[in-house]
Formats: sequence, C-alpha cells, structure tokens
Amino acid sequence: MNSERLGVRGFSGGNRVVTMMRRKPDQHGAGESSCPPQNGSTRRGGVVLQPMRQCRGGNSGGGRGWSPQAQQGGRGGIAQQQSAGQHIEYQGGREQQQLRGGSLPELHRAGAADRRGIEPAVAPFRPPLPELHQAAQAPYQAGPIRTQAIISGMLEEVQAGASSPVPPSELAASSQVTQNFQQITLQDRQSSQAIQPVPVSSKAMRFPIRPGKGKTGTKCIVKANHFFAELPDKDLHQYDVSIIPEVTSRGVNRAVIGQLVKLYRDSHLGRRLPAYDGRKSLYTAGPLPFVSKEFRITLIDDDDGSEFPRREREFRVVMKFAASINLHHLGMFLEGRQGDAPQEALQVLDIVLRELHTTRYSPVGRSFYSPSLGRRQPLGEGLESWRGFYQSIRPTQMGLSLNIDMSSTAFIEPLPVIEFVTQLLNKDVTPRPLSDPDRVKIKKALRGVKVEVTHRGNMRRKYRISGLTSQATRELTFPVDERGTMKSVVDYFLETYGFVIKHTQWPCLQVGNKQRPNYLPMEVCKIVEGQRYSKRLNERQIADLLKVTCQHPQDREYDIVQTVHHNAYHADPYAQEFGIKIDEKLASVEARVLPPPWLKYHDTGREKNFLPKVGQWNMMNKKMVNGGTVNNWICINFSRNVQDHEARSFSAELARMCHVSGMVFNPEPVLPVLSARPDQVEKALKSRYHDAVTKLQPQQELDLLIAILPDNNGSLYGDLKRICETELGIVSQCCLTKHVYRKRNQYLANVALKINVKVGGRNTVLVDALSRRIPLVSDRPTIIFGADVTHPHPGEDSSPSIAAVVASQDWPEVTKYAGLVCAQAHRQELIQDLFKTWQDPMRGAVSGGMIKELLISFRRSTGHKPQRILFYRDGVSEGQFYQVLLYELDAIRKACASLEPNYQPPVTFVVVQKRHHTRLFVNNHNDCDSADDSGNILPGTVVDSKICHPTEFDFYLCSHAGIRGTSRPAHYHVLWDENNFSADMLQSLTNNLCYTYARCTRSVSIVPPAYYAHLAAFRARFYMEPDTSDSGSTTSGAVGAAGRGGAGVGGGRSTRSPTANAAVRPLPPLKDNVKRVMFYC
Repeated sequence: MNSERLGVRGFSGGNRVVTMMRRKPDQHGAGESSCPPQNGSTRRGGVVLQPMRQCRGGNSGGGRGWSPQAQQGGRGGIAQQQSAGQHIEYQGGREQQQLRGGSLPELHRAGAADRRGIEPAVAPFRPPLPELHQAAQAPYQAGPIRTQAIISGMLEEVQAGASSPVPPSELAASSQVTQNFQQITLQDRQSSQAIQPVPVSSKAMRFPIRPGKGKTGTKCIVKANHFFAELPDKDLHQYDVSIIPEVTSRGVNRAVIGQLVKLYRDSHLGRRLPAYDGRKSLYTAGPLPFVSKEFRITLIDDDDGSEFPRREREFRVVMKFAASINLHHLGMFLEGRQGDAPQEALQVLDIVLRELHTTRYSPVGRSFYSPSLGRRQPLGEGLESWRGFYQSIRPTQMGLSLNIDMSSTAFIEPLPVIEFVTQLLNKDVTPRPLSDPDRVKIKKALRGVKVEVTHRGNMRRKYRISGLTSQATRELTFPVDERGTMKSVVDYFLETYGFVIKHTQWPCLQVGNKQRPNYLPMEVCKIVEGQRYSKRLNERQIADLLKVTCQHPQDREYDIVQTVHHNAYHADPYAQEFGIKIDEKLASVEARVLPPPWLKYHDTGREKNFLPKVGQWNMMNKKMVNGGTVNNWICINFSRNVQDHEARSFSAELARMCHVSGMVFNPEPVLPVLSARPDQVEKALKSRYHDAVTKLQPQQELDLLIAILPDNNGSLYGDLKRICETELGIVSQCCLTKHVYRKRNQYLANVALKINVKVGGRNTVLVDALSRRIPLVSDRPTIIFGADVTHPHPGEDSSPSIAAVVASQDWPEVTKYAGLVCAQAHRQELIQDLFKTWQDPMRGAVSGGMIKELLISFRRSTGHKPQRILFYRDGVSEGQFYQVLLYELDAIRKACASLEPNYQPPVTFVVVQKRHHTRLFVNNHNDCDSADDSGNILPGTVVDSKICHPTEFDFYLCSHAGIRGTSRPAHYHVLWDENNFSADMLQSLTNNLCYTYARCTRSVSIVPPAYYAHLAAFRARFYMEPDTSDSGSTTSGAVGAAGRGGAGVGGGRSTRSPTANAAVRPLPPLKDNVKRVMFYC
C-alpha cells in the first residue's frame, strides 16, 4: 500500500516551518499505522461554541474545511499516509482480528506474504506498508462530569492580517477532498464532556478543581524545600507613597523611606515598622495615626573622601492611606473555601519577608546574593559567580509556605577597568590601539556599569558609564572657559592631579549625559562591587556557572536548611512586626513512585517488549520498532584534527550501528569522505551535494549528510543546519571530534536513534498504546499538542521570539510529531499564529494557522478527525496563566470551528513549568532503595498534596533519573479540562510519554511534545540572519521570503498584543523533504 505525498499548503503568507515524520518511498515499514474509519457525524453534548461565519463555498473558512487547499502558502508537505479508501480496504483484513483474545498486539515484520512492518537490513526494497496491528476501537464510556464553571461569552475575533491569495488552479481539488473527509466522520454519541465557551476575561475564569488525589504507584515520603509559614492574625494597611522629586532608583527610594522611619517611627508613625516595596506602596501591621501626611527628608551623600562638602538632597514624601488588606480571605483560600487567590495579601507578606534581606544583600528578582553567602568563583572575561538564595511565599495545601532554594548568578568582578578589559578580550592589547571589533565588545560590556575613580586619593566618586569616546585619549580636548579655550585630557590630568596617562592610544570612558559629557581615562577607574551581569554569557561561562550550581542533593538540602537558620526569621524585626512565623524544618510530603511503562521494540530483536529500570536503558538486544532507510548518504569532515582514514572509519562504524539497531542503511557513501575548511562551509556543502546528486539516478535522492565538526565550532553548526535545511533540502547529523576518536558504542547507538527519526523512522512505542489501554487516549482519536515560545537572550533588544507547536500524527501510538514554527514580536509570549483569518480577493474570508494545519495533517495521517485535544504548553509563568489560556484556548476553538460547523472536540490545556524552585529530596539519604544512582528521588515520583495548590489541579512529577546535581521535578498545572482526566490518568499518561522521547534511551524530565516544541524553536534561531537583532522587519502579514515556497520561520502576524500588528523579519523556508521529518532531533 503506497503512501501518497500531498503538499499541505500554508493558510497564509506567514512564515512558518512544518515538520513531519517522513516516510520515503524506499523505506521498509516506516509508514504511519492505519486506523479504521468511523461513520457518523460529529456532534457533542453541552454548550458548543458558535462556529465562525460561513464564507463562500459552504463550511466556515471558505467551505474548504479539512481540504489541502485550505492551507495555501506552501507550508505543509505533511505526507498523507493512507487515503480514506485505503483505510477502508485495509480494515477488512487482519486488523479487525486484533486483541479479540486480549493478547498484546504483534508488531508486523516486513515480508512479501504477510505484509509486515520492518524487514532486516538485508531485505530487498518493498513499498512501505502499515507496520503495526491495531485493535478495533473500544466503545467509549464517558466518565463522570467534573464541575467546571461554564462562562458565557467569547473573546473578540482577532483581526487578521493580510496573506497570500490562493491561485485559482489550486481551488479545483478542494471540493473532492472535502467530500472525502466528510465520509470519515466521528461517531455520533451523546458525550458527557460539555464543550464550554471560552471566558471573556480572567475575572470570569476558574481553573479546574483537583479531581481527587492520585492513588497509583508505590507510596513514599519525600522532603521538599518548603517551610511552613504561620498566617499572621493582624490587619494589614496599604499606603500610597509619593517621593518628590521622583527618582527611578529603588535604592534612593529606600534610603529616603529608611531615613523617614528612622526620624519619625516613634512619633508620627505610631511606633509602626513599615515594609516598603521600593516604589509606590508601603505596608503596616495596623493603621498609622493619620490618613494622609507629608514629610520632608534630607539625604546626605556618603563621604567620598573629597575636600568638598557632601551633597544634600531634599525630598518631599507624601503618604496616603490606600486600602485595608484582610487576611481572612487568604485563610479562606488556603482552606479551599474561596476560589480566588488574594494576590495582594500574598504580595504584602512576600515584601515583608524580603525587607531585611534587601538591606543586607544584593537583590536580583526574587533572589539575594552576597560574597558572604559562599565563595566567589571566577567565570572568565571579568566575571565571577556569587552565591545566594531564592525566596518566595506560596499558597499550598498545608497553608502558607516559604520556598527557599540555593542560587548562583554572574557578577562583574570589581577590577580596575584596564584589567577588566584585558580579561574581556583575553589578550594584552595595551601597547596598541583597539581594533573596531574590540571596541564594540568593550562598549557592550561596560555600558551601564558603575565605576569609581582612583586618581584622587581617598575620594572615590562614582559614575555610570554611558559609552566610549570615538577618539583616542591623546586626541581628546574640551573647553575650560567661556572663551572656548581648549585643553587636552592628557594635559588636564597631568596639571590638575599630577597623573600621567600611560594608555593614550585607548579611548576614554564617557560618563554623564550627551549634553554634558565627562571623559575618564580607563586607567583611573575601578568597577564598583556588587553589579550583576545581565547580558549573555558565553558557553564556557555557562559551563563554569553550572559547575557552581550543580550540587549533590544531600549537599543542596543541607545548604537550604543552613540558609533558613542563617536568615533567622524568628529574629527578623519585620517578621515580628507583622506576626509571621517560619518553621525551620523541611516539609515532609506524601509521594508516589509511578511504575515505568512497557516499551515495544521490533520482533526481530531479542527483547521485543522491555520494562525500563530506574528511568534508563540501552539498545542492546533491541531493534527500532520502525527502522528508517538510508540508501544514499555522504560525509564531510570539517575538523582539521580528524584524518581522512579516521573519518572513514567513524562513518563506517556509525552506518554499522544504524544497521544493527534496525535501520536499512547502505554501508557505502555515495562519494568518499570529503575534508573541508570550517570557514568554507557553504561552498563545501553545496559543491558536495551537487556532486552526489549528479551521481545518483534521476529518481533517487540524497537521504543524509554526516558532518564531523571541531569541538569548538562557533557558528559552524548553525550555518550547516541552515544551509542543509533551508537551501539544499537534506537532513544532517553532526558529530564532534572528541566522539569520532572514542567511537563508543553507547554514543553511536544514541546517534543512530536521532538519525532514525530524522529519516522518518520510529524508535519505540508504548505497549499500552498498541493494546489500546491508555485511558482517554486509546478509546477515541486523540491528538496531543506541545507548544513553547523561546525568547532572545538578554541584551538582544529587538530580535524576535520564536513560537513552536508540535502535534502527534500517529494515533493510537502517539509517538510521531509534526511541528510548525513561527517568528513573532520580541518577548511576546502569546502564540500569535495559532489561528488567523484574512480576506482573500477570490474567496473572501479565509482562515488558517498552526492548529488548523496540524489538525488536518492528523486527519491525513490517521484517517480520523481528532475527538480529543490534549495541549501541553511550556514556558508560561503563573502571572501569565489567565492571559495565555484566554487567548490560546480561543484560538484552538476557532481553528476547530473553521474546519467544520459544530466541530468542537473537548480540550485539556496543561501548563508545563520547569523554571520553578521546588526541589524534592529523599526522606533518608542512607536508604539506597529510595534514591537513584545520583542520590535523587526515583524517576516517576509524583506529588499532588501538601506543597501543591490548595484547590486547583496541579502536580509535581520527576519523570527522569538524575545524572548530576539535584533533579528538578516538572510542575504540571491544568488550566482547562473538558476531558475529565482523573489525577491518576493524567499523571500516568504524562509519565509514560516521557519514556517515548526519540533522542535517547532515558525517560526525560518534561513531556516529549513540550520538549520537541522547545527543540524546534531553538533550531529556528539558527535560520535568523546575523543582523536580525539590530534591524526591523520588512513585512507584516504579507508574503515574505518564506511565504509561498513552503513554511519558513518568521513573517506572519507577530505582535505584542493579540490585536496589534508588529513587523518581524521573515526567515528562509524549510525545504519540503526536510520539514516532513523531525529534523530538529
């Protein structure tokens, strides 16, 4: 049964990348599995969203529904694995006989007689066939309805940008495909899963309540870095603070209020000790003896050692009563008797507990740093790491909890500026003038840094650097009187201070403002201590910082407890004032260790089914469940340290490992290994590719490039990926020099796993998926999405953010994922391209977007419309929950409605969080059975009590085995659930999916769809032009460089708000044969 390749065209001119697991014509058993279609129409019980208005042609979205022509723009290329007719033909065969006796499904092997999946590598070519048996669909039984508030109303329709028109020639096939789709409709059942309208605003929204606690798994006790905080029994009062003249520095504001409290606490403040947020609000435990009052405060500068009198600054402070904050509502919320979290009360308590630390340490976000909290560690290039701790008050099931964790970050070393520059450039450049690149690097590193002068004895006046002078110090002059008499900087320092400037060829530091610049030679300045470095670290600095932060779990637990003792909250005057008491013991929490899932490998291997132990395994005695085919490949060596014979030997070993692992892999490359210079990557790639294609037969194509790279390769990796994937249309596998010489089997086996999925294969499948035993997934067609948005590094002020969405394409296996990527406005977290509409000159209103495309590709791959949607959303902070859910759930709804009237499959929307500070420790570090080899909690450990949300559906899951340091559990928070998942169902599904990650034989720390989305977004950044971060865009909402040709990254409607258009530079489109596979693995 041959696969037909259909190009899925884009819905608009937005620039987006589509990726899909490819099944090439010459693969053996690497195609999608078939599923029997179901008859009947789709109609769900409960409230159904109003479908989008119908356009010309019938169904909403121009009447094109699920047809390929609804995807204009050349984006998809997701292969249709079986047509509707092929599904019907196949379901009459052996598929209907599966699992009638309750046995596990047998994996097909390739063979001429029995039409089975994968042949050993020596098998001759056959057309690809469905490789997995599938059971007849089990009857759906709706679970009990869990109450979730039904809010009427919808978000306003997002105004769509312009897009590319659909050529008339492509409209003809639309009606036929639509008819084919309508023949495969969902079974008509009355569902208890009511489809609920998207709330209008966060005020009308309620997140799902916890559906009870999970019971699956082995019970155990773990310790968490949460410390119980007793809720105070005091009335809190808020006062608005105005400081005139207004200053932007929190430090100055705190100094003003500190002086006010020192002078007037016993008199005007009624002996109250207030807590201040550094801006506009001040809080007290009880009322002040006035409603509004004005104070006058004088701040005197610190003694800088000069003979001049110290500067005095006058401030007028107005304090006015704003509100009373009742802690009764917070108590009700913690007891589960009130739905909304009183954020203001929590914020006040957080400010109170931060007040003393702010005066002692350097605050950065919610963390505090100081050299006194741990030894400084050099990071190179003038930076050092400081040790500190994170602190946050949180509402939990056990009441208020203080979350404490250890932390480290980069600070600028307090060095003389000359020494800092020497370290920054990593060379002695003092004898000669600076080159332009060196000047730019110094300027970027020093801009905004505070320095103090050293040439005036004890006088240490401080300045903030605004830039570098364009001229050398010896060329700088300035007027010294009203007549315009000019004096050189060199002469001025010699005559005034007796200081001889040595490095006159270097520029001066420019301090002050442009209207009144002040020049300071670098050699008279020293960097002030305690300045955090907020710009991007290089790879070596990141590695050194990770070494500092990487602590054994037992050491980290000890440091956390010692930090709590050191902070002495019982003696904190602010905590005492407000009546807050902190327990000094780690919270003991009930947990469960979920069992690992059985994994299916190919029947030709010695181990057909395998049960992983402690979250890790290997490929010994196993073969990939669906091995891909690599008939034609080449190898290019970009490493000068690897000789030709070593490169040949390595590539041959890698080909052998791919063959042993179950792939069909030609042991000989099309051309001999080529050695090339790293600075000629484009020339070498294009030349070798052309030579290889010329040698191949007309119907053959190049399947794979193996590239050997230097260990430190700079931009070479990104350049190679960009050229291969956007210009040549070939997937590639890069290998570092150090691995080439070692040739370790474990490394080669892992690389083989990556190559297999890049050429359309599948490594393993859950046994429960094949036997239809996954609750709320196996019983009816279910699509699982993963989504993430990656933002530019600090210091890149205008480069775009990149959003990625992936979706499963093989039900019921849920192992293969297609993906789309788009660029959007800088630091925009909402995914703009999930759904959009535009006006087409010929068809009128047309709709498209990432969700719609992936739903269509799922239907093409499986023959079914999704009847359930599970959406894992990564990278969302708690403060963005409402905003992201309101916008993105509405986009999912509209995408479904645009495919077919009343098509609204139930949605479960789950946020995945890794950037939190909850850590779990084994209860007894001496008990080897309760920990993995790294001393961490066992993989599969889940916590949904005590430290979790008081009422909402969330849990912590450590799904991976630790390697080094302390494992960080993933935090899953359900924001919307129309599928009525129980705690056990969602926790077990999430944990089991973590064992299906394609790139390694380990369970991973976050659910694979979210992981894949992150990888896809990260890869797309390599396609960005070097000057993207310093330039604007050329188009918005129109066809750019990636418009028609097929799914580029970038372009489209990329906005800061859902309704505002902002320009984003379009990126080059991926080639069709690349975007059909998981090229980013």
